[in-house]
Amino acid sequence: MTLKLGKKEIEKFSRQIILKDIGVLGQKKILNSKVLIIGMGGLGCPVAEFLTRSGIGTLGIIDHDIVSASNIHRQSLYDEKDLNNLKIKVAQKKLKDINPKTKVNALGVKFSNKNSDKIIKNYDYIVDGTDNFKSKFLINDLSLKYKKFLVTGAISKFDGHIFTFNFKNKKDPCLRCFYQEESILDDILNCEYEGILGTVASIVGTMQANEILKKILNIGQNLERSILIIDLLNLNFRKVKMNKRKKCICS
Repeated sequence: MTLKLGKKEIEKFSRQIILKDIGVLGQKKILNSKVLIIGMGGLGCPVAEFLTRSGIGTLGIIDHDIVSASNIHRQSLYDEKDLNNLKIKVAQKKLKDINPKTKVNALGVKFSNKNSDKIIKNYDYIVDGTDNFKSKFLINDLSLKYKKFLVTGAISKFDGHIFTFNFKNKKDPCLRCFYQEESILDDILNCEYEGILGTVASIVGTMQANEILKKILNIGQNLERSILIIDLLNLNFRKVKMNKRKKCICS
């Protein structure tokens, strides 16, 4: 079913609609898009918030964790009143307060091989906001299987990595082409053990949301076949070319 913009929505999103690259037609594309966010932590919170503020029509959020005190410094949808409550229930309520028109499907489950197929195929765009590479590789593999557009983020200390994968394009590499040993990576890129500055999570998550919106609208340049590496301590930003690896599952 195609959703339509009402007078109230046109006023609400007027600052977006006035942009020549968006307009009413672009806003309708946003409204009729379905985005799945896997992981509602430091990355997932800003992604969900800004996609909801942009007017996304359907948003799926997945997380099985509860809000803890150590989450609050970087997970922008939660505060101390939310401690010990399910993240997805808290997030769903706050997102509905931001934009009641966004349909928020909240799934309080652990994303795994058992349930992932049923979930992922119902959405057009996938955002990986998880904090471990076992989950990241599973999301990568399923997005590849169903030819979804995937935006992956990884954060640690003052650093961030952002990838976009357009799996409808057979020439594009996948996450496994860049990262190969998940057990090693979880020791290197793990904010639980290495720490994370809260603003780093919000910046990387917001950029993930930005990549989704650009893809929906088909505007600007993207990161396909590249990784954006961000060092926010020293303000270094660089794009590194990714090549398809032989004998990878995407080859």
